[in-house]
Amino acid sequence: MSGERKEDMEDAWDGDFDRETAVESTGDDRFEAQVSSSWNIGDNPNGGYLTAIALQAIRQLGDPRAGHVDPLSVTTHYLRPGSGGITGEVKTGLIRAGRTVTTGRATLIQGGKPRIEAMASMGDLSGGSGHDHEMTIAPPADMPPPDQCVERDGLEQGVKLFIARRIDLRVHPETAAAGASENAETLGWIRFADGREPDTLGLTLFADAFAPSIFTRLGRVGWVPTIELTTHVRRRPAPGWVQGRFVTEDLHDGRMIEDGWLWDSTGALVARSRQLAMLLPDADTGS
Repeated sequence: MSGERKEDMEDAWDGDFDRETAVESTGDDRFEAQVSSSWNIGDNPNGGYLTAIALQAIRQLGDPRAGHVDPLSVTTHYLRPGSGGITGEVKTGLIRAGRTVTTGRATLIQGGKPRIEAMASMGDLSGGSGHDHEMTIAPPADMPPPDQCVERDGLEQGVKLFIARRIDLRVHPETAAAGASENAETLGWIRFADGREPDTLGLTLFADAFAPSIFTRLGRVGWVPTIELTTHVRRRPAPGWVQGRFVTEDLHDGRMIEDGWLWDSTGALVARSRQLAMLLPDADTGS
């Protein structure tokens, strides 16, 4: 990066998320990353965290003067679980560098095996496009404030949440307990635990950091690995808490589709997501 855009990024908060998603160029469009275990859910790093590492590499593709640092659309295929505490290699490729969008791909490799494959369209969400027509019909959900919500409990989900070291997640009391609702829906607030303010890269993590919404209907479900996740980032979020709503309306043959929405502290819709995931039997619950 060079010029004003580089300075903007260097002046940003240097928190755990920034350090633990950082990549270092090794030449030939390849990068090295130190994958942290602090973002684990159970034995493996959260998928949104791994995607953020890939995006850090994709950010460095194309013309730095274009300022295409915001992920507009990100699709990640999860090929194998990642491993925390192990170095990873990120192999990238520039697909197209345009005036308003730069598109690239990245493969995160550990132990000689690809773990995730991400494709992203990057742009500038600073709001300078000149378009003044807006329409959003997805208002924020009716939520109590964060101090009246419940901290996420890994024992309820059935796995240890190492990621709780890094994110502060407060869940709506009505969606906090396993099997407490007829609806497969999760509502909550999220922010970085170290005080880092949200940004567009952070939104791609937040879109995959909530408990699976199927958990509120079926009870303890343990590990629900994602097959594919697509996130559309709509705006740069305002400082403060981010509100999330995630709903599963389609579960068939052990595979589920979950839709998600994220709003910033002003109530603006900042991201939408959809993921395909597997519902694996939990031997501890006999399901």
